[in-house]
Order: sequence, then structure tokens, then C-alpha cells
Amino acid sequence: MNSDCSLPVMEVFTIKDLENLSGIKAHTIRIWEQRYGFLKPQRTDTNIRFYTNEELKTLLNISLLNKHGFKISRLDKMKPEEIKEKIFALSEADAVKERVINELVKLMIDLDMCAFDNVLKEQIAAIGMEKGVMEVIFPFLERVGLLWQTGHINPAQEHLVSNIIRQKLIVAIDGCPTPEMPLKKAMLFLPEGEFHEVGLLYMNYLLKVRRIETIYLGSNVPQADASFVLNLKRPDFAFIHLTTAATDFQFDAYIQNISDCFSGTPTIVSGYFSQHYQQTPPQNIHLMSSVEDVLHFIAHI
Repeated sequence: MNSDCSLPVMEVFTIKDLENLSGIKAHTIRIWEQRYGFLKPQRTDTNIRFYTNEELKTLLNISLLNKHGFKISRLDKMKPEEIKEKIFALSEADAVKERVINELVKLMIDLDMCAFDNVLKEQIAAIGMEKGVMEVIFPFLERVGLLWQTGHINPAQEHLVSNIIRQKLIVAIDGCPTPEMPLKKAMLFLPEGEFHEVGLLYMNYLLKVRRIETIYLGSNVPQADASFVLNLKRPDFAFIHLTTAATDFQFDAYIQNISDCFSGTPTIVSGYFSQHYQQTPPQNIHLMSSVEDVLHFIAHI
């Protein structure tokens, strides 16, 4: 095999990465390094700390147990097998959710997609799709986003885990019965350049289980195509979810264009830009910062 094709699964992490992923402040991590032996960072030629995959996984385990009553001095003396046993013995609901999220992060790092898929299956079977997305999948994706921002995730890893999550949502959507008398009709799509479909698929699922007929256009939809379908099918409302955008993306101009093209149709826009927008949007544009806000609005249209 050509050695140029053998890429590392994930390279190194900074102390800021560890802080973001574990919730433990960098200052505290440095103190733990000085006092205990479970973290042994290496240093670059310019004397900057860096951490391996194994050290990240160790810190995730240590931080979880520490949050739930175990002293660091005691954890430092435990063998990895004992730490793992303690983690799986945690019974508080919050601890269980964090354990699962940590496990998904570790499996993504190792590219163990079979195990990743099995963990998701177990969670969805235990708590259902709706809670599984809100309590496990979305928090996991937030952590993936932190790795993406710092450049410490390979795009292939993000694609692999996103596609597994996407498949789970599609199966759940396919299992929803088509209502004979739908309460409302909704059109869902992502604009050109937006390919992150998980949030949109989840909303499609939530609407269908609530007896709302959906017209699902998917990702990367040109505005002219969305307008054509809207004028033809006349939905009660449209839904757009924005996760990322090009560097030259102008949110002001975009929602004004949507308002003009969808005149008379209430249009919900959720995602990052909606949460941080400080101005008053056009009258038929409704910016939502949470799933609960979206569902409350839809119930009262």
C-alpha cells in the first residue's frame, strides 16, 4: 500500500481542545498534570503542549467520574479497567447521558463505526428517537463542532458519524404513518451551500409524528426551486435550518430575499444565525433558537 494513503485517524489535541471536550478548565488540567500521572503531554519544538487520542479519552473518563464524586487522587491510582467499571456503574441520568456522549466521541476518534452505530441503536431503543436526538445526538454534534473549529477532526470522520445519524433519522421518518387528515402542511429545505441535514431531518421527524404533512426538499436547494415548490404546493409554513455558511454569507440579505420570495408564507429560520441575530426580521420571517420554540410556534399558526 502507498504510504501516502495511510493517514492518521486524528493527530493531536491542544489543551484548549481538552477543555472544550471535557468541560475541565485548562488551568485545572495543568494542575492535574503536575500532581498526577494519568496525563503526560508531549511538547512541540516550540515547547507547546499537545495530547494524543489516548490522553483525550483518558481525560474524558477522569472528568466524568470526577464530576460525579470521585476524587482525582483516587482516580489517579486506578487501573483503566477499574475506571471503566466505575463509569458503567454510574446510574444518575445526567451521568449516563454524558457517558454515552463521551463514548460516541471516543468511537469517532477511533473510526469504530460499527460500535458507534450500536451505541446509537441502544440509546434510541432505550429513550426513543425524539429524546435520543435532543439528549445525546445534538450534544455530541456540538462537541464535534468544537473539534471542527480547531481543525482537529478529519472531514471523513464528521461525514461518517453524520451519515450514521442521518440513516437513523431516515428510518424513523419512514416509520411514521402518513396522516389521512394532516393538521398542516410544511415545506422544509436547506439553501444552496448548506449540506448539514441532521437538524432538518429531525424537524421533519418531529412534524410527521405530530400529524403535519411535510414537503421535504433536502439540502443545497436553489432559491428558485424552493419558490417554485412553495407556489405550487402552498404550504402553511416553510422551515429552514442553517448550521454553517460561506464566509461571504449575509444573513440580513438572505432573510430579506426569503421574505420577498415567500411573501405571505410564515417562514421559520433556526440554527446558529437565528440565535445570534440582534435585529428585527421581516414580518413573515420567524427566527427560532430552540426546537421547543419551533414546535410552540407551529402549534399556534
